[in-house]
Formats: sequence, C-alpha cells, structure tokens
Amino acid sequence: MESRRASSGHSPLRRAALAVACGVALAVAMGCPHPAWAAAAAAAAEGGATADASASGGFADFDRSMLPGAGHDTADLSRFEHGNPVLPGVYNLDVYLNKNWVGRMDVRFAAPSPGANAAACVSTALLDRMSLVPVKADAAAAAKLSSPSDCVNLGDLIPGATLSLDMSDLRMDGSVPQVYMNQRPRGWVNPASWDAGVPAFLLNYNFDSYRTTSGGQNQTSTYLGLRSGFNIGLWQFRQDSTGTLQSGTNQPSQRHWHNIDSYVQRALPSLGAVLSLGDSYTDGAVFDSYGLRGVQLATDDRMLPQSLRGYAPVVRGVAYTNAKVTVTQNGTQIYQTTVAPGPFVLDDLYPTGYGGDLVVNVTEADGRQHSFTVPYASVAQLMRPGVTRFDIAAGQLRNTTLQNRPDVIQAAVQHGFSNRLTGYAGVQGSDGYAAVLVGGALNTPFGALALDITHAHASIPGYGTYDGQSFRVSYSKIIPETNTSLSVAADRYSTSGFLSLSDAEAARDYASHGMNALQYQPTNQQMIDGLPVQSLLTPAQLAALNGTVYNVNNLYIAHGLLQQRNRFTLTLNQQLGSSGGSLYANASVNDYWNRNGNDTQFQMGYNNHFGRLTYSVSVSRGRTELGGYDNQVSLNASLPLGDTPHAPSISFNLNHATNSGAQEQATVNGTLGQWNQFNYGATASHSSNDTGSAYNANAGYNSPYATLNASIGSGSGYSQASFGASGAVVAHAGGITFGQPTGDTIAIVYAPGAAGAHVLSAPGITVDHAGYALVPYLTPYQLDTIQIDPQGLPLGVQMDATSAQVVPYAGAVVMADFKSKTGRALIARIRMSDGKPAPFGAQVFDATNEALGVVGQAGLTLLRGVGPSGRLNVQWNDEQGVAHACAFPYTLPKPGKVVTAYQQIQTTCVADNAAAQPQKEGGA
Repeated sequence: MESRRASSGHSPLRRAALAVACGVALAVAMGCPHPAWAAAAAAAAEGGATADASASGGFADFDRSMLPGAGHDTADLSRFEHGNPVLPGVYNLDVYLNKNWVGRMDVRFAAPSPGANAAACVSTALLDRMSLVPVKADAAAAAKLSSPSDCVNLGDLIPGATLSLDMSDLRMDGSVPQVYMNQRPRGWVNPASWDAGVPAFLLNYNFDSYRTTSGGQNQTSTYLGLRSGFNIGLWQFRQDSTGTLQSGTNQPSQRHWHNIDSYVQRALPSLGAVLSLGDSYTDGAVFDSYGLRGVQLATDDRMLPQSLRGYAPVVRGVAYTNAKVTVTQNGTQIYQTTVAPGPFVLDDLYPTGYGGDLVVNVTEADGRQHSFTVPYASVAQLMRPGVTRFDIAAGQLRNTTLQNRPDVIQAAVQHGFSNRLTGYAGVQGSDGYAAVLVGGALNTPFGALALDITHAHASIPGYGTYDGQSFRVSYSKIIPETNTSLSVAADRYSTSGFLSLSDAEAARDYASHGMNALQYQPTNQQMIDGLPVQSLLTPAQLAALNGTVYNVNNLYIAHGLLQQRNRFTLTLNQQLGSSGGSLYANASVNDYWNRNGNDTQFQMGYNNHFGRLTYSVSVSRGRTELGGYDNQVSLNASLPLGDTPHAPSISFNLNHATNSGAQEQATVNGTLGQWNQFNYGATASHSSNDTGSAYNANAGYNSPYATLNASIGSGSGYSQASFGASGAVVAHAGGITFGQPTGDTIAIVYAPGAAGAHVLSAPGITVDHAGYALVPYLTPYQLDTIQIDPQGLPLGVQMDATSAQVVPYAGAVVMADFKSKTGRALIARIRMSDGKPAPFGAQVFDATNEALGVVGQAGLTLLRGVGPSGRLNVQWNDEQGVAHACAFPYTLPKPGKVVTAYQQIQTTCVADNAAAQPQKEGGA
C-alpha cells in the first residue's frame, strides 16, 4: 500500500489509516454493520485517534490495486482516510474527563469541511458538566458556545485539551492538563450528574407463613411486611406497615395491622442535607437517637465523595522536585500520588476504620527520600478539617410505650477545626425538659479521645425537678506493634439528678397516670422448686412479678424506669500473628442509682482455620426477655466438601446454654445454578432437654421476579412447615415491573427486545418480556455501572451499548436506557446487473435513509434491523467522486418462534428493478 503525507501528516497516522482499511474488511467479513467498527481498529493501532486530530489534515490514500479486481469495483473510501471515521450528528455518550466519568449526555458532532471527520462541538452544558472554565481569551470562540450551528473545539478554549470518541463503546474522553483542572477529591461526581429518577410507585413485600403441629394441635402464623412509596422529582413518599394473622386449633383467629411509619423526604443538594416530614429518627452522633414525628433537616454524608466520608487526617508536606508521595498505615500502602515541587496537601484519604498512624514517604526525582508520621485515630465524633454536620428537628416524640407524646425540638452541630480537633454542641427541649451538650474530639499520637458534658433539667409532676450532668468519654486506638485494635472504649457517668430526654418524658408520662415514675425493677431470674418462674406463671403474673404491666398487644410495658449511673462499653480485637487466629471481646457494664448490683453482658471468642477447616469458640452472657441472664458456650466448625464452585459445605455447632441446656447440630448447605440462584440446606440436631432430636430441610430460589423459600422439619412430637416470598413491584411510565427485593435506591433497565438477557451487575436478574428489569441496591450519589450480557439475544436485536452508568439520588428510581434496534438480520450477496459484485465499501440504506450495513468483498453484507419486506438502496461514490446508486427489493419468509441462524438472500441491484431469491437458512 502506498501513502503520501500532507504537511501535517505523520507516519503513525498512516498506520492508523491502514488499520482502518483492514478493520473495515474484517468488520464486513465478521458482520459488523457500521463503519464505526473500523474506528475501533484504528484506535487499537494508534492508541486511539482523536476526533480533533482526525480533522487536522493528516490523511492517507489507499492503493485500490490491493483490493479484488484491482480496485475497479470499489466505492470512494476517502471517509476512512482521516483516522477515526465519525459522521456528523448527535450522539448520546458517556463523557469522561481525565479518565473519570462525569455523566452521560447528548454531544453534537460537526464536520469542519466536506469529506472530513466530524468533531465534537463543545457547549456550555458540556463545560458545566465537566466543571471546566474557558482559559483562552477568545471572545469569538466563547460566543459560539451557545450557537446551535457553530462548532467550537475544546482546544480552542483550553490549551492542550482534546476530546476523543470511541464509537464502539459510545464513550468520549476529554483530556485536560492538570493545571487547568479544579482539584477534586477522589470519588467526586459532579452534582449536575445526580439523577432524581423517573416518577414511579414502588412496593417491597415480605410474606411468610409458618405452621406447626404438636399433640394433635396446629397453629399457623402468617406475616406480611410492606414498604411502599412513590417518587415525583426529588420528592419521595414512603410508608411502612405490617400485618399478622394468627390461627390454630380451638382458638379464634387474630388479625393485626400496624402502620409503622409514614414520611416524605427531599434532598437539598445545595445544603448537602435531606428534609424529612413525618416519621424519622434523629441523628445519634451528638445526642442519643429517638423517634420523631415532625420535620427534620439533617446532613446526609452520602452526598460527600467517598474519600471525604468519615474521618481521616489531612496530610501536609513539602516536595523539592516532581515527587512521588506514598502513604502507608499498619504496613499497608493506602495511597500514592505525584506532586509538583512546593507545599502539597492530601485531603482525600479514604477512612480506614478507627485508626493507625500514617507514615508519609516522599521520594524525590533525584532519589532522595524523607518521611514523617501523621497521627491517625478516630472516634465517631471526629470530623475532617473544614467539614460541618448538622441536625435540626422539631415535632412529636414517637415512642409507642408512652400514652402522652410530647413536643420536642433539637439542634446539633459538629465541625472539624483541624486534624487534631473537632468541636460539637447541641440543645434539646421538650415539655418539662431542657438539655445542652458541649464537647470536643481529639486526634492524638496516643489515640483518639472524645469528651463531652450534658446538663439537663427535668420537671416531673409530683416528684419536683431534677437537675444533673452526664459525662461521656470515648477512646479508640490501634497498636500496630501488637496488632491490637481497641475500637471503642466508652464510659458514661451521670449524676443522680440527670435524666435523658427519653427517660424524662417516660417518667412524666408514668407520673401523669399515677404510676411510680422511678420504680425498681428486679432482673434476677427466680426459681420455684428448682424450675424457672417463667415456666410456671401466666404472662400477666410474670409481668407483675417483673414490675411491668400486662397488655394483650404488648406483653411487657414498663411502668417505671431505671436511673443509669455508669455505662461502660468495650470492643477489642487482637490478631495473634500471621497464623495464630484472632481474639475478640465485646462487653458492657451498667449500674443504676435506683437499683443495686451491676448489669454485665459480654461476648468473647476466638477464630482460626486449619487448612480448609474454619472454626471458632465463643462465650457469651446476655439478658433474657424476662430479665434474667443466659450464659452460652459455643463451638463452630465449617468445611467445604469439594473444590467445585457449587460444592456444598458441612458445619457443626455445639452449644450449651444456661436456660436451654446442650445442643449438637450438623448442617449441610450449598448453592446451584449459573448465578447461584438456588440454595438448599439440611440440618440434624439433638438437644439435652425434652425436645430431643430434630430434622430440618430448607430450599430457596432467587428468581428474576421474586425470592422464594420453603422449609420443613420434624422433632419429638411436632412437625413444621413454612413458605416465604419476597420481592419488589415498580409501576412506571413503561408499565409494571417485578423483581427481587430492592433497597431504597434502584434502577430500571430498559432494553427493548432483549428479553432474557442477564443483568451482570445483579446476578440472577434478567430482562422481562417488555424489556425491563429491576436492579436493586444502588449506591446513591456515586457512580453505579449496570451491564447487560447480550449472549443469547435474538439475532434480530442489536444493542448500541451493553453498559450504562448512573448516579442516583438516595431513594431515586433511575432509568438505565439501553438503546437497541429490533428487526430481522440477513446476509445479502449483492450483485450488479452485469453480474459483478456490488462495489466494496458501498453503504446500504433503508427507506428512511438509515444505514444498515457496508458491502464487503464479493458483494457480501450483513444487514441488521430490516423488516419482513421492503426496498433497500445501495449508494457509493466512484474514484472520481461521482455518486452512484441502485436498489433491490426483498421479501423474507415468516420466521419460526426462535431464530437461530441468519437468513441469506442473493439479489441483483439495479437502478429501477431488482429480484431477490431467498436461500436456505445457514450460519453467517
């Protein structure tokens, strides 16, 4: 192949043009329907030719003598001689800036001159989405930004900036020198890309029915949980409710319906907060959290980039050259970047748990190194420097145990002043109650420490006023030398006159109904003739014995409260070397002003593995429902029974509890199916008490439209069976779509004609017959990638892209639109009236002038999206640039239910008539 070089041409460009020609021939032979496929070959050969570069004047001519027939029967291939062939038009593209996704939007492409490739036209909307500002003082170029006909290149506005198009992935990459970029933290997504979603009604349901038979008596318990709502723009309405049905032999049926909560919320991105109206819970970062029915405005940390959530210190240093900076924690590298000479700041480290000092190493260009340490330990109250959180709430205290629900108001704020110091404060007010809190959190080389004091005033009818203080200290530290993680150690001491908001309002409510507001409640389990009291007394008698009031709807409603004096909690983790396993401990100790003794609960355990066998030992002590203690010792072990992906595993559990005696249990469980959509399990157990031996089996199926499960079991004198189903239903403009249970933030995939295609980002979910699928559990305010596997799609369906990216608001129902073309697919061997093949490189158009394919060697072309019959046009320019055209009609036989092979035809293309004879079906 010969080539000649224009003044601005380069050898790599000629190589790219050669790759284009080869790519076109290969694409046609493989059935690629559009010359854009050749662009991918050019990008592969040259590393991606840019749309801007393609219009710069470099080109290469093709030696047609290298083609069949000495190139006499070829179309004009000039459009492939300018790098990446792009036709003018509007394309819906994923836009990236310096390899970071910024959004999906329509971008207009225009050709600067006839025969040249089209280049991306920069608009004000595109600049805003990319957070770029024109740098060059080119008033003429800036004026063209808002013009619908003029075209401005990015390089005309920002020196050295380029845009490149990858048509095969519908992706446009922008490259801008770092000096012109606004520095953004890692994980930052332009709020302009946040998607409020489409109007939709959504319902999550959870159904379970459980039946037992014992001694000739049976009892059935049925439960239905519903979480419903609908979205209109940024406004989101939600309602949670449950229903229960109890029935059995010789007992009347009981039905109960409970409305748990109802609320409406709206994101306020300018404040980084959420406005809630209705039922909600207050933020527990400063004051203890409680239920509220009213209005609340609170910071939503999810709107921050992931690298700014939680606490991590800001690293500041100085570099003398273009230096590499690495940050390690506990021997693990967690960050690396390159900085310019001079002072640098790293403020986008991801939070890494509760701490471990950061070692910062600076490697200069000349090989010099210097390092320093930044203390890093964290407690919940710590904030990054400059970050502020707030919570303002007003309404009615939502507590089902209170008959009178008072009005409350609360305001709290936290602010990070520096790496070392975070300050926080808050106020609370209610009927007969007021409190104020002031505190601070410190990050020190010896650990993270938070200290605060709360002063409260409460007035209880008949008991006078109570004034007191509560002092809280929290500490956290990771000790790398011993692999010790003291995650949280908190101690709280309250004076005898201190009452929290919830306790004060409970005491006021009890006092207003003539009850003892501060009653002592015994907790030690009592025995009668060696048997637990709860096995001998009625629920009403147990309630009276434990200082509670019996109620048929709620068996135990306290009518007094305990005044807490001290509360200490501890969470500790200890790694015992590389193969010694790990120890953990969780403990809490409480004592009270109006009750003797301590309330101590704990859990300790050891985990390790021996080869493929994993095992653990644990000891725990906890409170029972009736106030006593239950001590347990457990041994667990698990072993996979094979090496295949679906090999089952067997597990053993030995447990001894104070109240239920000893129990031994063995379980086999596993999964089946390509997407692990089937699960099963079988369990055999033996207890030392009267229950004896028991056998149980369960199975589940995660279908694309719901999750189903069932179980059966039998034991000494009883049998059991259950069935459950859960899922989601979403009604939207396109119809009603069923799916597996979802979180609050979901996507609706729309891929018309792609019924049965699997959603790779949500295993087990497939596109339904209408072209829709529900994708659950999206991450709000962050980039979510949704992918579809086209394997198994009908031959007549062609998808423009198989992946989409969305950035939803929390609670949004976003639409992921996968554009596709539906129609018949056929292979046509096109000949001219003189019997010669149609010109190589000619394009085939339908009646609407939409390109369906490109003619390859011997007149073969793959055509997608054709109807059952019609007339197609073939157009090309000869070597002298003269336009030619011909047409041919076609008629395809009626397809079967499943089309598994391409229809083939031979046809003659003439100026005014054509004849096409269908051939037998066969592969491409």
